[in-house]
Amino acid sequence: MCFLVRAADAISFTAAVTASSSILTKAFPNNVATVLGSLETFSGLGLVLGPPIGGFLYQSFGYEMPFIILGCIILLMVPLNMCILPNYESDPGEHSFWKLITLPKVALIAFVINALSSCLGFLDPTLSLFVLEKFNLPAGYVGLVFLGLALSYAISSPLFGLLSDKMPHLRKWFLVFGNLITAGCYILLGPVPFLHIKSQLWLLVLVLVVNGISSGMSVIPTFPEILSCAYENGFEEGLSTLALVSGLFSAMWSVGAFIGPILGGFLYEKIGFEWAAAIQGLWALTSVSNQPFIFIFFYVCGET
Repeated sequence: MCFLVRAADAISFTAAVTASSSILTKAFPNNVATVLGSLETFSGLGLVLGPPIGGFLYQSFGYEMPFIILGCIILLMVPLNMCILPNYESDPGEHSFWKLITLPKVALIAFVINALSSCLGFLDPTLSLFVLEKFNLPAGYVGLVFLGLALSYAISSPLFGLLSDKMPHLRKWFLVFGNLITAGCYILLGPVPFLHIKSQLWLLVLVLVVNGISSGMSVIPTFPEILSCAYENGFEEGLSTLALVSGLFSAMWSVGAFIGPILGGFLYEKIGFEWAAAIQGLWALTSVSNQPFIFIFFYVCGET
């Protein structure tokens, strides 16, 4: 039953995210990155507020109460969305999802999205166990460790969104340096043993803060870059193309969110958190360096 509920939750979540991204990009066509960056602020706030509120409800009222309250809130949002959200007419597009994903530049960005999502998903099953084991923190304080990542991501995302809209030529560099910094952060999370750096709580929190910033730097420019590439290759400017791009982004993010925790949990058990985090960081590094000549040709030179 739990698996069925989680599967239904995943399908509905993906549908909601894809539709909301399409509607927002249709409503604000000239400020796509800024709007998406602002949305990520609320995602970060949700990550910040969710654990303490959920923990309080769990301790005070039992296991079921957090889910009941959250479900009621989401249910109340349905009529509100029906009244507030605009109703856009959309004609079926001539281009397919397959044509979009086979564009070389889009395929590269899709791999970047997948790698970043996997890196963030890796932390879910591993970081709390590592903190409890390494620093002997009380269980109630473990959630506070994640605040550095969530807050820095929430604060930095609107800034990178604004910069991506105002200076589109910076997007490719945000992607490059964001992935490089993310890779460095995961190598330092443990840190990896060959660096001979002692693991300390303040260092872990600092690395998570930097990782939140680098994640915002890498994630926010991907959507407008895919959209620009689609338009440059003949896709019509309309809701059908926006839906294709939103669907691609959600699909790649979901695949990474599926792979990251599974791979992270497996590596954590086999080789420990330090090496597992370093290997996960290499995935982010690989997303911009596994095929350097293709990357230079399609990105730095501005080819599509």
